Amino acid sequence: MTDKSASPSPEGVTHELDVRPIPPRDKHPAIFAQLNALHRGEAIMLVNDHDPKPLRYQLDAEQAGKFGWTYREQGPTVWRVRIDRI
Repeated sequence: MTDKSASPSPEGVTHELDVRPIPPRDKHPAIFAQLNALHRGEAIMLVNDHDPKPLRYQLDAEQAGKFGWTYREQGPTVWRVRIDRI
């Protein structure tokens, strides 16, 4: 897993989380650990090798209304999703 801490940008992104090297069974727990550590107004840029749509469904089911979701790149080999803590 790559977690690149950075200074907040004008958009409030504070971390890039590249989960491509993480085994599939460990991805969601690693992502949720990062998301739960965010403060309101902070965000991560999630980088993955496939559409993380199942993660969005899980977020909506378990933590409805707490996160925003914006695709920044949609394949075919890399997906980038900005996830904001609301």
